[in-house]
Amino acid sequence: METKAFQAESKKLLDMMIHSIYTHKEIFLRELISNASDAIDKLYFRSLTDDTVGMNKDDFEIRIDADKEARTITVTDNGIGMTGEELERNLGTIATSGSLQFKNDNTLGDDQQIIGQFGVGFYSAFMVAKRVTVFSRAFGSDKAYKWQSEGVEGYTIEETEMDTHGTKIVLELMEDSDEEGYSEFLESYRIQGLVRKYSDYIRFPIRMEVSHRKLKEGTEDEYEDEITLDTLNSMVPLWRKNRSELTEDDYNNFYQEKFVDYMPPMSYKHVHNEGTVSYDALLYIPSKAPFDYYTREYEKGLQLYANGVLIMDKCADLLPDYYSFVRGLVDSEDLSLNISREMLQHDRQLKMIAKSIEKTIRSELVHMIKSDRDKYEKFFEAFGTQLKYGVYSDYGMHKEDLQDLLLFQSSRGDKPVTLAEYVESMPEEQKEIYYASGVTAEAIAALPQTEMVRSKGYEILYFTAPVDEFAAKQMMNYKGKEFKSVTANDLDLNTEEERKELNEKQEENKPLLEEMKSALEGKVERVALSNRLKSHAVCLTSEGDLTLEMEKVLNSMPTDKKVQAKLVLEINPSHPVFARLKALHGNDADKVKKYAKLLYDQALLMEGMPIENPAEFSELICELM
Repeated sequence: METKAFQAESKKLLDMMIHSIYTHKEIFLRELISNASDAIDKLYFRSLTDDTVGMNKDDFEIRIDADKEARTITVTDNGIGMTGEELERNLGTIATSGSLQFKNDNTLGDDQQIIGQFGVGFYSAFMVAKRVTVFSRAFGSDKAYKWQSEGVEGYTIEETEMDTHGTKIVLELMEDSDEEGYSEFLESYRIQGLVRKYSDYIRFPIRMEVSHRKLKEGTEDEYEDEITLDTLNSMVPLWRKNRSELTEDDYNNFYQEKFVDYMPPMSYKHVHNEGTVSYDALLYIPSKAPFDYYTREYEKGLQLYANGVLIMDKCADLLPDYYSFVRGLVDSEDLSLNISREMLQHDRQLKMIAKSIEKTIRSELVHMIKSDRDKYEKFFEAFGTQLKYGVYSDYGMHKEDLQDLLLFQSSRGDKPVTLAEYVESMPEEQKEIYYASGVTAEAIAALPQTEMVRSKGYEILYFTAPVDEFAAKQMMNYKGKEFKSVTANDLDLNTEEERKELNEKQEENKPLLEEMKSALEGKVERVALSNRLKSHAVCLTSEGDLTLEMEKVLNSMPTDKKVQAKLVLEINPSHPVFARLKALHGNDADKVKKYAKLLYDQALLMEGMPIENPAEFSELICELM
């Protein structure tokens, strides 16, 4: 037996493996099981054309044994095994992958899935083990070999005895310290949990002796321990089964168990995609938003598998933010994994899968709108705000994909409408899409600015979410129809004759209006007469892109920089209040000033805005009374 040193580069890489490449120590078991699966796959592949193998798929297995007294974990497979030369080549030179070489040398069918391609996963064992010993006997050979190493100092290879072909890896765990604990990996429940988490869908059985507590025969309250050889993994992923074999209960039960939700999903989609990039996926829309969904703590992402092995628990790159409510998983053989198999290179395959999934989700939502409107309305109540943020974000880049998915309450009735439904019901002479913003639909319906639009028979969209108006600004128009706020100062629904008559009144009362503007210096851009009001005396409108509702939303955010909309105080020339103002003008300037303030505060209250000086407002009302 001779102690051999790792190559200089390999020595550095091994040190990196132990301290840097892997984030979680627990993945050592995933890597060893994946290597064992590859070894079995190689022999199974050979058995398809070589009758001397004498084994079928049901004969293969992976065994795990934990010995608490000896502090060892043993992973054994009855796969193809390794010769002494292969042991030295594959384990003595880090980043040499026998699996990758096998993959390159053979044309694999759909039933062969090689996992390891980097030749580094084995060395993750040194994150938990002070010594690693590998016993291996190649299929067809009568010689077995033992490889042993304590880490970067080197390794030994010598002949040994084994009854059959395969590989046995023995890990002698490090002692626990104040900083690190390793004994947990000797616990049966911990091993079972790691297998279910990372290797549940390895297609060969992973078995371990497990102790079960059972009632002693012939007694009513005496128990005894029974040791059984349990299969820890389910082997066949649900998503790789034919859809025709599965029921709705199968999908729902899988979702509730996998994603720990007490409610079945609202909708699901089973995807099998073949082409430039191939993958299987199960996508679920939850029935309700998680309690932390609209918080910074919420993490989006789909579980990501490569050949049935969990790579990432939440791969955020597979979902755009506006579809972050989707839960599920993706399994692909075409992914370019990085060296640790914990993260993905941002490569073409991943982007193509993400794009395909995005189209699938949109298609499912469109189908839901058309086929089950009630269900879609429940979905939108839970997650619609996220779609609206998607329209607003990235400078409206995604508006074409999302705008047909939006729902809004409107003046039409209790049922929300899509933008397509709004446009289809527009009268021929209507040129714009009208909307109004507020806290609730009831509050919006009571706004004085809506009177004229409703009198024309035009529908008004009710924007009750803070993001609604911002999203409309990004969309700008829908099918050529521009969005128009009913509170915009340039809303002009007058006939030519009405417009001319209003201009004449405006000019005639210009001194009064200027006097009122002076009383509201710094609060409004101007005071003007308006035909948009019917029963109300006054309202506020805005000039420019920033509306009063947008000002309210922006100023509610935690920032020192405040914004101010350019407001116009509009007065109804047909209202008795205006007649009173005209009578006071030139006779009682002080009272005109007080009335101007009173009307301004009244308009703010109708908009749901706070007034600057409640005490002054109260005194003015008392004086008026």
